[in-house]
Amino acid sequence: MGEYQHQPVLLEEVVAAFNIRPDGKYLDGTFGRGGHSQAILAGLSTQGCLFTLDRDPEAVAAGKELLGNDPRFSIVQGNYAELERHVHEWDVEDGLDGILLDLGVSSPQLDNPDRGFSFMGDGPLDMRMNPLQGVPAADWLAQAPERELARVFWEFGEERYARRIARSIVMARQQQRLETTGQLARLIENTIGRREKKKHPATRCFQAIRIYINDELAHLAQGLEAAINGLRPGGRLVVISFHSLEDRLVKRTIREAVRPGRVRKNIPQHPDLKPVLKQIGTASRPSAQELSVNPRARSAVMRVAEKLG
Repeated sequence: MGEYQHQPVLLEEVVAAFNIRPDGKYLDGTFGRGGHSQAILAGLSTQGCLFTLDRDPEAVAAGKELLGNDPRFSIVQGNYAELERHVHEWDVEDGLDGILLDLGVSSPQLDNPDRGFSFMGDGPLDMRMNPLQGVPAADWLAQAPERELARVFWEFGEERYARRIARSIVMARQQQRLETTGQLARLIENTIGRREKKKHPATRCFQAIRIYINDELAHLAQGLEAAINGLRPGGRLVVISFHSLEDRLVKRTIREAVRPGRVRKNIPQHPDLKPVLKQIGTASRPSAQELSVNPRARSAVMRVAEKLG
């Protein structure tokens, strides 16, 4: 498990945003390889506790190996979209002091070709956060109608050549099933060519397939609502996103909780609607120093909000 290295993004900023209470109760909803969790634990006394979740069984195994002997720490394989159920199981209905959602794919997932998240190494087209659930990307690509392929590439990858790529996939699979990340990346590159410096032409489609296969945006919407409900008054929500679709959803959700009823045009403010959150600061991004050490953090955006009484 030590083969793959992971550097937590915006680590100092996350710790500062939480303003950790030594006896507090915190949740890391995306454990990954535990960088953020270890920093939170460092701020807790023996009276504090940290609950963690991850969809990936490899991350859960890594968490148990790394921190399983710490009585303040617990980890469960699960999805932060089901946060409400887990809060009930952990008996913290009085609310959490802080919830972290570090979205996207961890470095161990990207760096392991067998997971199929990246085209940098040739591996099976899988892309499932939990390899034991759902449909592998290869199976979906083998049977999805051309119109559905194009919709996913456009909606979740903002790929302007979505229709052209979808057509190429349908034509190619009539001759040979797409089984590996290398096959798909080469097909996309041959279809649209190189367009941007420092960005492979398959980047947007790989993102789109991953989001679709794992239903990430729907889970994020559910998870944000559950997180807001799961905080105690004064508790803080910290979310790190890595692409515009995630960040727009996070930004809109926080804004609607800060100014309920006022963010939708032509809808009057109801007198009984009260703010649920207050926004803390503005969006944070990695410093030049962090990016020099961890270039993968370049697209990260962190937003923070505090639960009102």
